[in-house]
Amino acid sequence: MIFTQYGCIGKKLPHSFSKIIHEKIGGYSYELKELREEEVDSFMKNRDFKAINVTIPYKETVIPYLDEISDTAKAVGAVNTIVNRNGKLSGFNTDFYGLSALIKKNDIDFSGKKVVILGSGGTSKTSLAVSKSLGAGEIIRVSRTGNENSVTYDELYRSHTDADILINTTPVGMFPEIFASPVELDKFFSLCGVIDAVYNPLTTQLVADAKKRGIK
Repeated sequence: MIFTQYGCIGKKLPHSFSKIIHEKIGGYSYELKELREEEVDSFMKNRDFKAINVTIPYKETVIPYLDEISDTAKAVGAVNTIVNRNGKLSGFNTDFYGLSALIKKNDIDFSGKKVVILGSGGTSKTSLAVSKSLGAGEIIRVSRTGNENSVTYDELYRSHTDADILINTTPVGMFPEIFASPVELDKFFSLCGVIDAVYNPLTTQLVADAKKRGIK
């Protein structure tokens, strides 16, 4: 498949609604292109597209191929939208605005709160930037390995179950593994907000568990 217009690149895309959304709203052809890690280099160098979205795990990988990057994307350190203007690639991060809008719509107050972010990829970096912009008091990032200024899940359960807000940026709970949850909410006693970046299904197991507990 050769891109001539618009689409989304990622490693695995069976969960994506992007084709449906873009073709419904934009009225143009939109393709989903799964790329292996070794295929990203040639794809980005060919620049055979007008504009693309970028998802897991390439939101950071694509940055070196860009000619310019927006201030927001630069501050976050991740790109999810690339526009090709006469062969010049410009990178943006619209996830920042989407996540901010989601949080504000659900009236979750971050001011002075302890926020736990699950995951260490591009969406985790976006969540970190959004949390800071909303005045979070303390931010803890969690990963399986504990790398990149994050703690492990064992450390999370041992020292941070007093978190006020939880944000999942991992693919755990995404279609087709819809009954999986990245954490056990029973272990947390102060949660006032739970946010999940997974949107297929629209109500993940994590979100359903939070709703049962009366958490926003």
